[in-house]
Amino acid sequence: MINLKGIPASGGIAIGPAYLWTKEELIVPKQVISDDQIATQIQIFEEALIKTRREILDLQKKIADEMGQDEAEIFDAHLLVLEDRTIIEEVISQLKKDKLSAAYVFQDVLRKYVQVFLRIEDEYLKERVSDINDVGRRVLRNLLGKTAKPLEELQEKVILVSHDLSPSDTAMMHRKNVLAFVTNVGGKTSHTAIMAKSMEIPAVVGLEVATLKIKTGDTLIIDGSTGLVFIDPDSQTLESYQRQKTAFKDTTQRFIGLKDKPALTLDGTRVHIAANIELPDEIPSLKEHGADGIGLYRTEFFYMNRVDLPTEEEHYEAYKFVAEAMNPHSVTIRTLDLGGDKFISHLEIPREMSPFLGWRAIRFCLARPDMFKSQLRAILRASAHGKLKLMYPMISGIEELRQANVLLEECKNELRQRKSPFDESIEVGAMIEVPSAAMTADILAREVDFFSIGTNDLIQYSIAVDRSNEKVAYLYEPAHPGVLRFIKHIIDIGHAAGIRVGMCGEMAGDSLFSLVLLGLGLDEFSMPSVMIPEIKHVIRSVTMAQASQIATQALSLPTAKEVESFIQSKLDELEIVR
Repeated sequence: MINLKGIPASGGIAIGPAYLWTKEELIVPKQVISDDQIATQIQIFEEALIKTRREILDLQKKIADEMGQDEAEIFDAHLLVLEDRTIIEEVISQLKKDKLSAAYVFQDVLRKYVQVFLRIEDEYLKERVSDINDVGRRVLRNLLGKTAKPLEELQEKVILVSHDLSPSDTAMMHRKNVLAFVTNVGGKTSHTAIMAKSMEIPAVVGLEVATLKIKTGDTLIIDGSTGLVFIDPDSQTLESYQRQKTAFKDTTQRFIGLKDKPALTLDGTRVHIAANIELPDEIPSLKEHGADGIGLYRTEFFYMNRVDLPTEEEHYEAYKFVAEAMNPHSVTIRTLDLGGDKFISHLEIPREMSPFLGWRAIRFCLARPDMFKSQLRAILRASAHGKLKLMYPMISGIEELRQANVLLEECKNELRQRKSPFDESIEVGAMIEVPSAAMTADILAREVDFFSIGTNDLIQYSIAVDRSNEKVAYLYEPAHPGVLRFIKHIIDIGHAAGIRVGMCGEMAGDSLFSLVLLGLGLDEFSMPSVMIPEIKHVIRSVTMAQASQIATQALSLPTAKEVESFIQSKLDELEIVR
């Protein structure tokens, strides 16, 4: 038996045979062409680009239909690579100059670009190499007239082991036959991790020796909660994990029974448990899991898979549908949050050295007021049909908040002139995900109705760690004392100002942290629907006094590991199974 440790990316236990998958090697011969063949080769190249674009758009639609628009956004980066005029023009120029086949020249140009990206210090841009390689392989296959060997041909249930899994790979595979993922590279927010969570299967990433140590047919145990991988486990380990797997399944089923019960502590404190959604068609799922409302409605999908901007009417119809479907429960709509790791090919958001620190979210919207106001008017109009709230992302200070609210007031006046009804008292909030916003929360609290803590970015910004980089993934710690103190500060400031404070980052849906967040006074937990029953279970198992005491003790500990160990000991002491 061999046991390995990687990065836990998606919880759960899987036991089954390994399937080691490697990408097909594409051999491109050096083929000299005549002057008469240049035009033909350029045409072949352009047709390959068109075919590749069609393939990517088809994949994007497939993923959007099956897994939601948030997962489909991954392919926007691929389209940007495919449409890069610099690469296209360099291929055509070099083809004419060297008189070599389109396939050979394209491969040569692509290699040069990959080398340039690998030399760049910025980790985010280095990660884009996988996008370039993935798109490049598609174009080369089309240039060479080869067909891909997709993972959808898997005929039995396996644990998929690979160096990496691109969005194209996971989009094409036969999902029902994939029990879990194991990859050499990646972090907790890599494409593989995102896909695994959406598919609700375990995943371990960043396990650098996975493809060296594991062979097709090896029996594997994958623990997606701890990052442990066992190769050909002994009978005792196998029996132990089979029991754990059964217990995990039984616990999950037991949690589902709480869906219609309130998140009420043993001493009567009610907590609001909401869902994060991307698409209106996720509403049945959040109702099935017992959500009290929607705490984060991401709106980026309106801008996907299209060549133009959505109209105000399109926004309005979608928001109206959600407002009516959720009434009387509240729906918090986050205004457009593009940039960072989310790109739209037809919106001219430039590539930046540090995109997570660049022109994104509210910064982008304030620079495009006409586009922003179209969305704001639609949200206001839809507020006449249900209980809507509006929330700005990536606020870093009071100036941005005031600029956004000026535009909001302009929209209200325009609707009044049009005699278009809307909720005059619609609540307006700010996401607190930037350290400067956290430290000036007292100033922001005077001019908003609520806060929502975006822990995904708050953690990465406050610890200065790229959450998509497996080399520093160990530093991405929600339980870091600095992060917990930020959260306490934000909640305390919000309550002192008389406003509610929620959380919509991944931390809100992690039951390890529920007791501490509850004890710190968090008013609303918003998370993926599937996590709601488990979080309710934890909250319904303690008194508010117990949670407060646990939070106070956790804040006194010096390291994240000690905090996590302490919380787990308290969960065990209270006999709270998660």
